[in-house]
Amino acid sequence: MHDINFIRENPDLFDELLNKRYITSKSSEIISLDAEKRSILTKSQELRAERKSLSSSFSKLNKSEKSDLQKKVQLIKNEIDEIENKIFKIDEQLKNILSSLPNLPHKDVPVGEDESSNILIKQVGNIPSFNFTPKSHYELGEDLEMIDFEQAGKVSGTRFVYLKKNIAKLERALANFMLDKHTSEFGYTEVNPPNLVRDAAVFGTGQLPKFSEDLFKTNTDHWLIPTAEVSLTNLVLDAIVPEKELPLRYTAWTPCYRSEAGAAGRDTRGMIRQHQFSKVELVSITKEDESENELERMVNCATSILDDLKIPYKIILLSSGDMGFSAEKTYDIEVWLPGEGKYREISSCSNCKSFQARRMNARYKAKDQNKFVHTLNGSGLAVGRTLIAVLENYQNEDGSIDIPEVLKLYMGNLNKISK
Repeated sequence: MHDINFIRENPDLFDELLNKRYITSKSSEIISLDAEKRSILTKSQELRAERKSLSSSFSKLNKSEKSDLQKKVQLIKNEIDEIENKIFKIDEQLKNILSSLPNLPHKDVPVGEDESSNILIKQVGNIPSFNFTPKSHYELGEDLEMIDFEQAGKVSGTRFVYLKKNIAKLERALANFMLDKHTSEFGYTEVNPPNLVRDAAVFGTGQLPKFSEDLFKTNTDHWLIPTAEVSLTNLVLDAIVPEKELPLRYTAWTPCYRSEAGAAGRDTRGMIRQHQFSKVELVSITKEDESENELERMVNCATSILDDLKIPYKIILLSSGDMGFSAEKTYDIEVWLPGEGKYREISSCSNCKSFQARRMNARYKAKDQNKFVHTLNGSGLAVGRTLIAVLENYQNEDGSIDIPEVLKLYMGNLNKISK
């Protein structure tokens, strides 16, 4: 959500930044509604003062005068009620407009409509060389009889999978390794959060109202989380956090659910784009002057997993048109997949500044005033896609998979997955 005071004081800048997100100017419409609201609010306050003044003289009047006064007071009350109704409608209009607008881009964000304007920040690791043609993760998994799309299709439909035996164990090993590293080395607090949330939670992190079609909803009016970002960030919903407790850093391994409404025909083979998948999520809640450094820290926490796994990756700064709705600045981490012969996204780390906090009314107590916290989120990492990266980068010509050194302890000291 946007700060109405900022829009009122900086209309041209607000429109300029919105235009970088390819949104038409909105300041004049917002300011006009805001001015109308303030005008009739002043009228309401004047009428309330008049009604109070008239009522205070009631006891001094005779019966006839009291009757006339009561009629006059009632007319004033009716006018106040009409004004209150108008204010309510204007508030709804303002909320609808403001909640539909994405966050404003940071000054460092490149301007562009799509991924073609993204900027490469860093490339780490050498692309592995094979003396055979590397297979995709789904070929490897099906040959090992440990990945089953056919039966999942019968049970659940497309974009679902059964993982079995040591590949299922490998996924669990990856998640546990990530959690252990983020908690013990980087100081994140592990949380096991709800997977079902109410409207306020998904509105707070920016998925509602605009992206409802990307979510799954139950018949109890709960939403299945598209990422643990929703549950973790809402730990400060309607809260005032003591300044000394910041930053708060949370991590969780959860299933995630997405309808993939706009992905028809894309990534239909394999596990790249599933309706149900798992992620280890990272969320930070900071003071307003700490979030930019926290974003760099979060990226380093996420990439450290790939450093330990010894898998090549790139860090990309997203353009204004390629960023998510709530983000002010986003880095994507892309991992090399030999089976596809290209890099694919495995994490997005975003600084949302106060955008989500305003929607959640999440603040911190700073000296003699309350300020909105800044919120950040990132995958540390997407577990399913990390599993894909391990399968494809550690494959052998006979179809077996070597276990990365850092995962052997989690795999019962297994060195290799074989049929």
